Amino acid sequence: MAFTERISEGSDYKLGALALFFAIFTILTALGFQYIGGYVPCMLCLIERYAYYAGIPLLFVALILTAGGYHRVAAALFFLVALAFLANTGLGIYHAGAEWKFWPGPTTCGGGESLTSSAGNLLNDIKNIKVIKCDEAALRFLGISFAGWNVVASAFLMALSFAAASSATARSRAAV
Repeated sequence: MAFTERISEGSDYKLGALALFFAIFTILTALGFQYIGGYVPCMLCLIERYAYYAGIPLLFVALILTAGGYHRVAAALFFLVALAFLANTGLGIYHAGAEWKFWPGPTTCGGGESLTSSAGNLLNDIKNIKVIKCDEAALRFLGISFAGWNVVASAFLMALSFAAASSATARSRAAV
């Protein structure tokens, strides 16, 4: 059995579904740490979520397309998602490197809470603002920060999405 025959038996759907599940799990974990755990994300953390916010609906649509036999279009969407997570992997490496002080982080990274009070309380509110810096890890688990775990997750999602795109491409060629 040739490799293309082996991967053409629904692998694009299985790989895409695994990527979708893992992307949803990852972003829900990040949101859980933010809203339940109280870890306020920095600006780079918020930007790193864009790949998930775009990738999840695209993966869902790609799964619908591959189930309907539109493998070529599904392959394009899987490839687009893979590129988004490739870029996110690079951004996560930059962010984690800034946390480890390998290079400077962005000078504009401050994040934190916004000012929403009246002018009379403005000075008190300014004193109580907690600035979230991009070059300081809020938490490390197994020696890896949130940004580092995002690198791991994004690289895995990139690989799954590229594999799904490859499988969908093979299925579209086999159908012709």
